[in-house]
Amino acid sequence: MIIRQSVLLTILCGAMAMNMDAAVHVEKTTYKGWQNCYRVSNGEVELIVTADVGPRVIRFAFVGGQNLFKEYPEQLGKSGEEKFQLRGGDRVWKAPEDPVATWAPDNVPVDIQVTPAGLIARAPVEPLTGLQKEIEVSMASSGTGVTVIHRIANHALFPLEFSPWVLTMMAQGGTAITGFPPRGHHPQNLEATNPLVMWAYTNLADPRWKFTRKYLTLLQDPNNSDAQKIGLFNRDTWAFYVLNGEAFLKRAQADPSKTYPDFGCAFETFTNNEFLEMETLGPLTRVLPGQTVEQTEHWMLFRHVQLPELTDEALTKVLEPLLTASKGSQAE
Repeated sequence: MIIRQSVLLTILCGAMAMNMDAAVHVEKTTYKGWQNCYRVSNGEVELIVTADVGPRVIRFAFVGGQNLFKEYPEQLGKSGEEKFQLRGGDRVWKAPEDPVATWAPDNVPVDIQVTPAGLIARAPVEPLTGLQKEIEVSMASSGTGVTVIHRIANHALFPLEFSPWVLTMMAQGGTAITGFPPRGHHPQNLEATNPLVMWAYTNLADPRWKFTRKYLTLLQDPNNSDAQKIGLFNRDTWAFYVLNGEAFLKRAQADPSKTYPDFGCAFETFTNNEFLEMETLGPLTRVLPGQTVEQTEHWMLFRHVQLPELTDEALTKVLEPLLTASKGSQAE
């Protein structure tokens, strides 16, 4: 009996040790001048959430590796500015874009609530808009998967109609790739499948764009300051950003029965010489006082990803296994 108890104790201790090794750890830390940041890590990947401003996820990377998110060095570590600061990273806005209300400053401290798999970063109510924004991150205990829920609550005295709009700013020098809805053939498939939306400054002749039958790619060129933007709808919204052999993937689900901003966009991508943004949008919703809307994204990182020739066949060979892996991770 003593031997059996000893063996059982050994097994239990080993199981606990394995679980501890795989656990998600949240710790308060400094980051590039900010004294109050929080690091969430499972030992393989890490993300940094700011508490002095935000809510922002300012870093997402393999532990000790390159930050795939854009950072503005001159804006890091600062707070209290009167006007909105780009800073970098991942944030949540309201859509459609309003030059005043959408760009409301987020330069004050946020509340951090630690959870078993990550945290919730909640800003105070914006005096300009009556909106309150928060970001919840939940990291898988192993692997690179993170679920990120972006919420906006209406604390105004009257209903507001808007969409949650998630903007992730990517570092310079990479390439974004997103997919169109499943393709078909004429005359078997006669119905339209999705909008492809332009802005006044969109130039489809710009060499940073590349269109194939299945994919749209956009190069971030630090030497080209002309802004470019396109939007589209895809029920299964996904986008990769590939930089220096690593890939960031974000996914979201869109509902074709609902109305989306900007002529029906569930995904938008923007670039200039400083950064590239990959953006997902929720449906337009009439949000009553006290109600909240949210947009959920699933993130993953991949190593050893090299972009081939930008053709359907070559891109599918590289991207399809990664998309399949991300679906399996979400199911778990």
